[in-house]
Amino acid sequence: MRNLLFILLFVPALCFAQMPDTTGIYGERKDTLAAAGATATGNSNFLSKGKEIRTEVITAAGLCKMACCNLAESFENSASVTVGYSDAVTGARQIRLLGQSGIYVQMLDENRPVMRGLAAPWGLNWVPSQWLESIQVAKGVTSVINGVESMTGQINLEHRKPTDEIPLFVQASVMNDTKADLNIASALQLDEMEKWSTVILAHADGNFMDMDHNGDTFLDDPRGGNIALSNRWLYYDPSGLQVRWGVRGIYDRKNGGQMSSITELPWKAKIVNKNLNGYVKVGIPLNEDNSRNFAVVTDYSWLKLDARYGADPFQATQNSAFVNLLYQDQSRENLHFTAGLSDTFDKYFMDLHWTVPGTMSQSTANAWSNDLGAFGELTYHYGETFSAIASLRGDWYYNRGFELSPRLTLKWVPVEQLVLRANGGKGIRTSIPLIDNIGVLSTTKTLNGSFMDFPLEKSWTYGGNATWYLPFDDSQKTYLSLDYFGTRFVEQMLVDYTATDISFYSLSSVAKGYSYTNNLQLDFATEPFRGFTVTLTGRLTDAHQRLKNQAEDDYKPMTDRYKAVLNLQYATNLNKWIFDFTASLSGPCRVWDFMRGLDPMYADGWTKPYPLLYAQVTKRFKGFDIYLGGENLTNYTQPNPIIGCDTPWLTGFDASCVWGPLMGIRVYAGIRVTIWKTEKI
Repeated sequence: MRNLLFILLFVPALCFAQMPDTTGIYGERKDTLAAAGATATGNSNFLSKGKEIRTEVITAAGLCKMACCNLAESFENSASVTVGYSDAVTGARQIRLLGQSGIYVQMLDENRPVMRGLAAPWGLNWVPSQWLESIQVAKGVTSVINGVESMTGQINLEHRKPTDEIPLFVQASVMNDTKADLNIASALQLDEMEKWSTVILAHADGNFMDMDHNGDTFLDDPRGGNIALSNRWLYYDPSGLQVRWGVRGIYDRKNGGQMSSITELPWKAKIVNKNLNGYVKVGIPLNEDNSRNFAVVTDYSWLKLDARYGADPFQATQNSAFVNLLYQDQSRENLHFTAGLSDTFDKYFMDLHWTVPGTMSQSTANAWSNDLGAFGELTYHYGETFSAIASLRGDWYYNRGFELSPRLTLKWVPVEQLVLRANGGKGIRTSIPLIDNIGVLSTTKTLNGSFMDFPLEKSWTYGGNATWYLPFDDSQKTYLSLDYFGTRFVEQMLVDYTATDISFYSLSSVAKGYSYTNNLQLDFATEPFRGFTVTLTGRLTDAHQRLKNQAEDDYKPMTDRYKAVLNLQYATNLNKWIFDFTASLSGPCRVWDFMRGLDPMYADGWTKPYPLLYAQVTKRFKGFDIYLGGENLTNYTQPNPIIGCDTPWLTGFDASCVWGPLMGIRVYAGIRVTIWKTEKI
């Protein structure tokens, strides 16, 4: 199997020329009751002017700026989203938005909630970026239509469509460490009336070489591979009836840990994930102009995790079902109404055998949760000048009671060049502490508290945005944007580290407990001359949390204070050559108190700022591109990311305290080709 995968990944492949970017906005797609989507060409990363909520759009062109093998690697040009590792041995990734973990960001696949539960630590690695048309990153609380888990924001993924005029697309790339990636997509229209269409998406990647640049005997990046296959269908009737459905299967294997040990058995981490997903979406017009419509959205996922951390096995399964019934009335020009019912069902089984030197324990959870919700959302437009979205949702959580979640969004355009936004509301999610903090399994510390429970977390998020489009041209490519968002937790599961223990407890159990963040961001983009674009972003994060085992300094551990990103792109005439350069600077973060005595660099309790550089050159030919690039050109990596790497079987071993890059310089090359549909004569 490994040899076959290796051969497939090195087959000379063809890949696509740059395509027009589709930037579908939430609620404006036909399959989610909306009338139409929006198609435009423009900057590869930009702020959407038409959205009521502050939304950053990463287009297909933006996803081609770097290697971007998967979703986790697609945010390097964004200061809004920070991507890091859950630990230094398994390859599990996590994002941060508004200074909070990515578990508080609602992930959507074309308006279906995804990457929930067991999928959260690994889901970013399961979405190949070349499967996507665009990514929309919305800050703050968003629509209640898909639930209220969007506590700090929402990330919506738009996949390649069955209606694309691309019968065949192939992309392949390889890095100097032998990490390789292959993607294939084929969109087909199956009848002359184009009522039936389908898209087939295939992906394979793998690591085939042991890399240990710092000599700590642990692999910098786990070996293994990921195979994924997806098939999406669309039936569209001229009457407006639409039916969309699809299936996806994933097999993901990771082998990390020690390569060898002189004195004892090597400490290994072996992770196998299997995932099957299927969905059906039906949109039914209720009148001739489709201003009133009804939709049904259903989704089912099965996940199985089979893992071993050192000598400790961890098995888990998840069965999840989601049903959403929607009614939308847009018959009035300035007043739109959406109402619906939804149900989210999750059944979990988790079995953990945990060994701390001298003791062994077993923890098992066999539980299910159900969230039954009803919602209404009213949108008012006063021409192009003002809009307001008022929404209210009530959810009944099995065995945990009834919760009411109000949300309000305002947008005002006092003059054509200035857009002002404000929004706020309540967010709720079901926490799975062990999965939400999966990195704790890459330690030999004692786990204390309610890490096998499923409590509710609640927060209020509010903020605003001002975007000024400078009158240098008519393309709206030059703008200055400032936004502030704050999150205040009413209830949260906290994780608290010491040298020998990791404790899980609720915010309400802490005397005078609090947990909050303030986030300020400035964005500037311009095109000083044709073909040359400049994007500069800076973010400040003020995150605080009262924990039982930390000092009076209440800064939230392992959260950077700031990040700055500069992206430069130059494209020659007709985009025959494209040059991309990205530089970022990540600020310091407070470390756990027990880390202060481990390394002189942590003497003051803080890490040091570090820079990262990326570059890529793309040459476009008729029908295909070739590209060459480099990542982390500063070759900066976190010093000694694994605590106790020389004694992994003794108390105190910890590979979960990761705040910086784990991989040094990496050079890659790739090719993209598209075979376009030919017109009939």
